[in-house]
Amino acid sequence: MLNTKLSLPTADQALPGRAEKMAFTNKHYVNGMPLSEPYGDNDLKLEVVYLGLGCFWGAERKYWQMAGVVSTSVGYMGGLTPNPSYEEVCTGLTGHNEVVKVVFDPALISIKSLLTSFFELHDPTQGMRQGNDKGTQYRSGIYYTSDAQGQIANATLTEYQNELHKAGHGKITTEIISAPEYYYAEDYHQQYLAKNPNGYCGIGGTGVTCPI
Repeated sequence: MLNTKLSLPTADQALPGRAEKMAFTNKHYVNGMPLSEPYGDNDLKLEVVYLGLGCFWGAERKYWQMAGVVSTSVGYMGGLTPNPSYEEVCTGLTGHNEVVKVVFDPALISIKSLLTSFFELHDPTQGMRQGNDKGTQYRSGIYYTSDAQGQIANATLTEYQNELHKAGHGKITTEIISAPEYYYAEDYHQQYLAKNPNGYCGIGGTGVTCPI
């Protein structure tokens, strides 16, 4: 899972990709929910946010375990190559980030709570890496689906930055942008750590608590 590509490619450098979308099984391995819309009778009340916090295997497990999260999946976002494969993302020549798609019921868990966990679960100051995982696909990112989510994300970042400074940590490098197109990852990546309980998990935070 290591990658030495530490700068985003230009449009001229990016791999061409393909028009065909990645095939995937539309059923969550853990809770049986669909990975894509529709999710059920409560769809109109659900929200989606996309989060990049290092290797998506361990990150997804953290979120599917949270009460109020309806469904999760993993995929690629924020790059230039359409419908990339995992192998292509690993080259650093697609520009994509490994992200978790979190579908949640805001009546049961707030976007603030999800983002508080996001900042606490990884080190958002490391740029194009997360621990020993190095590469553009491991960068910290919040990809919001509403203006309200974006405002809360930026406010939470500011709050956490203050706490990190107090603890002697550096500047947060998390990118916060409106969600671009999301490409589902290959089937074997979906809920990977449920299928492979002893698999690799690189999730680890700074130990600094994010204020709620």
